Amino acid sequence: MNTPSVQPDASLDWDRVLEIDRSSRDRFVQSLPFVPEDAAAGVENELLSTVSGGKQSVDLPIIIRDSTFYRNLRKRVESEESTEKPFLKLRTFLDEHAGNVWENSWVRFPVDLLNAYALNILQTDMLADKRNPGGPFRSDIDRFFFDRNQEKWLRIPVSYFIKLGLAQYIGQTQNTPISLQQLGENMLPHFLSDNTSPETFSFYPSPMTVETRMGRAVAQETLLRHLLTHLLVVYGNHHFMLRHHGQEAQICFAPNPPQRLIALNNVIPDAFYRQLFMNPCLSGWDLGESKQDYMHVCHRVLSRSQLNAVSKLRDAGIIQSNLVVLPNLSNVSLANNGTHISISSRKLLRLYHDPEMSFKAAEEKRFGDLVIKIFEHFLPLFINTYAAAPYRLDFQQFHPEKALGFLPHELDFTHLRMLWRRWKKKARLKFFGVPVTPMGPEWLDAAIGRIFGLKGDLVPDFRLIDYLVALLSTNESPALDGHIGNDVRLKRDLTELGVFDSRMALYLFYRMRQADVHGFFGFEGRFYSLFPSLLNDMGPAASLQTLINALAAKYIVQGDVAHSSIPDTPFVESERRQITFGAAVGLPTFFVKIDTPNAFMQNILKEVRRTRFSTRYPGYVRVYQLEYRKALLRLIRKDAADLIELMQLQPEIDDLENRISNAPDTAASQRLVKDILAHAGASDPFRLNSSEFNGAAESYYRKTLSKEHLSEALQTLRECLCDFERLWNEDSSWRMTLNILLKGQPPVSLIECLRQDLLNDRLTHQDMDALIGLLILVIGFQTQQSTQQIRETQSGPEERDRSFAKAA
Repeated sequence: MNTPSVQPDASLDWDRVLEIDRSSRDRFVQSLPFVPEDAAAGVENELLSTVSGGKQSVDLPIIIRDSTFYRNLRKRVESEESTEKPFLKLRTFLDEHAGNVWENSWVRFPVDLLNAYALNILQTDMLADKRNPGGPFRSDIDRFFFDRNQEKWLRIPVSYFIKLGLAQYIGQTQNTPISLQQLGENMLPHFLSDNTSPETFSFYPSPMTVETRMGRAVAQETLLRHLLTHLLVVYGNHHFMLRHHGQEAQICFAPNPPQRLIALNNVIPDAFYRQLFMNPCLSGWDLGESKQDYMHVCHRVLSRSQLNAVSKLRDAGIIQSNLVVLPNLSNVSLANNGTHISISSRKLLRLYHDPEMSFKAAEEKRFGDLVIKIFEHFLPLFINTYAAAPYRLDFQQFHPEKALGFLPHELDFTHLRMLWRRWKKKARLKFFGVPVTPMGPEWLDAAIGRIFGLKGDLVPDFRLIDYLVALLSTNESPALDGHIGNDVRLKRDLTELGVFDSRMALYLFYRMRQADVHGFFGFEGRFYSLFPSLLNDMGPAASLQTLINALAAKYIVQGDVAHSSIPDTPFVESERRQITFGAAVGLPTFFVKIDTPNAFMQNILKEVRRTRFSTRYPGYVRVYQLEYRKALLRLIRKDAADLIELMQLQPEIDDLENRISNAPDTAASQRLVKDILAHAGASDPFRLNSSEFNGAAESYYRKTLSKEHLSEALQTLRECLCDFERLWNEDSSWRMTLNILLKGQPPVSLIECLRQDLLNDRLTHQDMDALIGLLILVIGFQTQQSTQQIRETQSGPEERDRSFAKAA
């Protein structure tokens, strides 16, 4: 990459700091961080949980109807102290629900159904401090237990229900040559009770090697973990007699908050919302109540930030009158679900802990912040291409104070105005050729939309708009200038502005994972929404993420990009991030200053083949999103040719070009929209209103896409069994354990026989037990193989590498 105007950081010898070998071209490339044999990946998945059943049996409607809030609301209506409207909406939520699917509900069942092992796990997790076994229980323990028909019952979120299911299974296992109990115990901490949705994270770090096909390895681990999670839910439905008591839990991948949850949120106060949906953090944290309090802080802050965004929209000139629709004081954005992929470098971890090397906290921060700034320019390659979150907005939902979400806290006013103008032009909001937005009561706006045929818009990845994903720096406190403590100073500034809370982690698209804090050095990608296919979308995305990490490191050590190349001003930060937000909205163009001080952006724009000077915005150049993506791809082919060859990623790069250029129907967002429409029996998203399209999307995720993901997981399990069959046959203990589990039936044959039963929820209890045991064995073997592979290429303290999967 030729950047004569950019000088390397004169104060740092990156070759010495990063131990770069320039004795030959091959050795130079192989000595970069994040190349094969050096990189490993871990994943955290957020899932949607649902509980099916009647309102008399499911926890959520029971808790609402029995709540003080519901009783007081009814009394105020009866005494005419309040209008009937909120109460009627709440009663409609409870009574008129034909589907009987209650998203994010808890489950309830008799405590006596737990075996001794599961009961012991429950008692431990109910401690105020799990590090003190003799200490007191949580102060809110009564929240989880109640009496019914002279029997003690337990009520817990589905996230913890999954962990208890695994504990129940462990408790029933018999002695085997390979201890299923020990393997299962190692998996228990990987099922988290955090936020609103169930979360799981990698059982082991997946080595990113040519032999494992780079990102495919981490996709396979995710699929095996997802299949086990699904089976544990089915197992719990049976062993805890949920179906007998009128309930059935389910989990699936789904990116956006459910429509019914949004409707409920509009009629209940924020404190009651937190009581119903914020996770009590029973698993994954020694001090569960403290973590729960932290999640409540997050919810209060995000709700307040959404309200504060209204004044910013007025300052930006987007709202030009006092006629606004105030956002709800309770916010549902924490119910968004995404996938976080972390890529680590064992070499950089070794350098960090080597007392003779110069890669310490200051260098780690300087290097990490610069990698993040470089990486953010490449984000449009990922958005909609590999993951997406399609969402319909009707005309009446296009109030800027609602549609723009958290963007006023994420973009400079100039880019915010540009994005809003382009969004209105893109959406079907034109009346006599002029874009209009709603301004009155919802019923009036809905009527206007119907009369004049104003359809609204289809947003390819609404999750990135509806969630606070990347806070904008302030002039005094840039987030990524390479100085230690810059994030602390920024959070303090944002707290004073009422935008954030200094106790919270700083929100970024791409976040550094620090060696001393997380036990590994690397970067976490937090911009992934929903993958239609984990093998064919998530795998290539993880490979591309690793490649760009290595390319960023290459730019830095070559002196092509320094911190001065990408100035740390809010405007420059916003300038590059507006491209990503525009991609999420589906805007075809964006605008960049002709004389932008971002030298790295200037070099990218040199590769763009279709631009023109803007007449609307003098001093700006108009850039097409598609051409920008093509330019990024050309830049990768040119500047990362040696890395592509080393990682053997030519097929993935060709596939990326196909997705963004030759065959746009292969992009994730378009495939998801096509499948949602097929599920709804429609040919055009604008033939459906927002409620119909978004409801069809939720049904598609829960019914159809869930089966497709499970089918992929079974395919992965079958491949793993074929790969390990020879190795298992050489080890009598693994072979004997398999025979005990499967009663002598070949494992591959068992998978083929049970495929349809699993996909159609017809597994017998014996087959379910056999499959769970087989998965625990396979994952345990995979963990052993991964640990051995990492040890063979070990560059740092062994215990640090083993901690990566947990920290990721």
